[in-house]
Amino acid sequence: MDINTFISLVILLTIVMDPLGNIPMFISALKDVPLQRRRIVIARELSIALGIMLFFLLFGKYIVSFLNIDPTAMSVAGGIVLFLIALQMIFPPSHAQFSDSPDGEPFIVPLAIPLVAGPSTLSMVLLFPMQQPHKPWILLGVVVSAWFINAIILGGLSGPLSRMLGRRGLLAMEKLMGMILITISVQMIMRGLKEFLA
Repeated sequence: MDINTFISLVILLTIVMDPLGNIPMFISALKDVPLQRRRIVIARELSIALGIMLFFLLFGKYIVSFLNIDPTAMSVAGGIVLFLIALQMIFPPSHAQFSDSPDGEPFIVPLAIPLVAGPSTLSMVLLFPMQQPHKPWILLGVVVSAWFINAIILGGLSGPLSRMLGRRGLLAMEKLMGMILITISVQMIMRGLKEFLA
């Protein structure tokens, strides 16, 4: 694998992870977390997402083969999860939206999964070893590089945006992102069903 292929794969995976698009949803999920805790929570969730991505890169093909899971089923399941999260963003329940903990601090869902390590990202990570079967260490570098870019964007921009928008601005953005997320989730479900029927 030459340097151009490496850079292309890093850019492709970064685009699929969509760090800029995830900023509003990160801000929304962290709005009830104290400012001094946000960087810690973001670092924790990003670390969990990286661990999941590396696990799928190294062992995903064996698990999918063993369980005989169709990739279309992964797409539909991911779409359903995103749909439920989006409904909570638009119609929040009385308790904490993304966590049952008393401080309302999100844990794994929805930040690590599915926003960072979502179905599209994990599907692409699963495909990498099939496309480049003899380049495990280079593929590891691709995943880590894309994750690092994602971490810089989410860790560096989510805090300033949160302070700039304020609580009402975050609430409005949360509703808007919920609507967009519903559209994305329905599209994922429809794509999975279309591939299954085809």
